[in-house]
Amino acid sequence: MPKRATYADMSFIQLLFPSAKNTPDTAEIMLLVLVAAVPGITAMAYFFGSGVIINILWLIACALILEVAALKIRKRPVLASLKDYSALVTALLLALALPPALPWWAGLIGIFFAIVVAKQLYGGLGYNPFNPAMVGYAVLLISFPVEMTRWLLPLSDTQGAPGFSTLLMQFLGTSAEMDAYVGATALDQFKLERGSLTVEEYWTSSMLFGVLSGKGWEWINAAFLLGGVYMLYRKIITWHIPVGFLTAIAVLSLLFYDGGSSASHGSPFFHLFGGATMLGAFFIATDPVSGPANNNAKLWYGLLIGSLVYCIRVWGSYPDGVAFAVLLANFAAPAIDHFLRQPRKSQHAR
Repeated sequence: MPKRATYADMSFIQLLFPSAKNTPDTAEIMLLVLVAAVPGITAMAYFFGSGVIINILWLIACALILEVAALKIRKRPVLASLKDYSALVTALLLALALPPALPWWAGLIGIFFAIVVAKQLYGGLGYNPFNPAMVGYAVLLISFPVEMTRWLLPLSDTQGAPGFSTLLMQFLGTSAEMDAYVGATALDQFKLERGSLTVEEYWTSSMLFGVLSGKGWEWINAAFLLGGVYMLYRKIITWHIPVGFLTAIAVLSLLFYDGGSSASHGSPFFHLFGGATMLGAFFIATDPVSGPANNNAKLWYGLLIGSLVYCIRVWGSYPDGVAFAVLLANFAAPAIDHFLRQPRKSQHAR
């Protein structure tokens, strides 16, 4: 079985930049990922308030402390590992997937499983077979489903986001004022509470829906799409996984869309611009460590993840399915790499 790309030996950079003489190092790539996420972070903070920022700062602080502790226990160089900024990216991706008013202890548990269990126990950066952020998310979703499904209602004309002090109190677990701000996401309601209404009837009767998908979520997905295009432009990811991911969702949602009856599963636009679709396609599924190494495999890997996301959303128990789809595809990544490896060019001895 071919060796998969790892951050540790930097072979994934040669895969991304096969003809480049001055390739960016891991730290530069991580910083570019952080920059690319800024539009999405801004959109989430606008629609869901400062709890998004609180989550990000808290998880980053916890990630750095846990990374240092794990490295010291493993007797590994601390400063060199911290300078690659991988812990920051893991914390950011997990924070963006969590409800903005999640209690502090839940975030700590999630980032512990992401940094210590899914990353350091497997040998550190470059050796983890599973996406660390999605491991942390999956643990929280299975263990604390109530806390993980209580998202804030999006910003609307009738209600703004809760203030910083209210969110901070909720973060500390002492606020009794959050019930007016908390509710299901558009994917939650569309899957579980629509009843016998047609798509149009339900869409016009609920404040959770906008033009293309969930109110706020359509703009958040557009912002992460913009960040994804930036990463493609800077060549820190290739197009294969995002295109495969989005194509699978678009094709399946089109095949199973009946025009909007009471049994409809939603239009392609609803799925493409709802939930964590663009965040998953460009920022999560493209992790070079837990995914395939070659471009042929990456395309099929993206198709697999997109197909799993749609199936979980429509027929599974969870309204969104990015985390579980990515983790299941991580299992299959070595086999996909093996069976779809690209033929090597013949080399002539001098």
